[in-house]
Amino acid sequence: MQTDSSAVPPNHDHRKQEPEITLRPFDLSDVGAFMTWASDPRVTRFQRRGPCTSEEDARRYLADHVLPHPWYRAICVDGRPVGSINAKPGQGEERFKASVAYRLAYQHWGRGIATAALRAAVSSLLEEWPHLERLEAIAEVENPASQRVLEKAGFLREGLLRKYVMLHGKSRDVVMYSLLATGPNSDDI
Repeated sequence: MQTDSSAVPPNHDHRKQEPEITLRPFDLSDVGAFMTWASDPRVTRFQRRGPCTSEEDARRYLADHVLPHPWYRAICVDGRPVGSINAKPGQGEERFKASVAYRLAYQHWGRGIATAALRAAVSSLLEEWPHLERLEAIAEVENPASQRVLEKAGFLREGLLRKYVMLHGKSRDVVMYSLLATGPNSDDI
């Protein structure tokens, strides 16, 4: 009996291995990876801050804004940073809620990474900040991909906020999303 040397053992799985998506704090050594998305106009198009124009600009932003931030994480694929996600806690009487934002390097769009990262962030935030009752996020009306990420991560669309943010010198409409620690969408967490 002749055997094919390229035959796969019966227990071998042919399916493509899914990448491991993790979140971790940034450090200054991430500046090169950070530049990948922070300097890309396709990524920064819907951000209030424009693209980083140099590695020094990115290093300064990491040192002055990202590292001291209470919850700013690198989105890593197989251990390499490919994006960022952050949560801004409410202050005083508003401390029961936090705003979430994320960005991902263009070459990783459309692969479910942002959704997986957002789900991981929600889980971490609700564990680390047990006083949270509400997470919220806004998405540009013209950014349906980000709206879909929020929906797939369990956020509910609350409505349109007209002329709500200033983006590149123009007031813009956004869609507000929320996820409650308890309530109609809490089972999705």
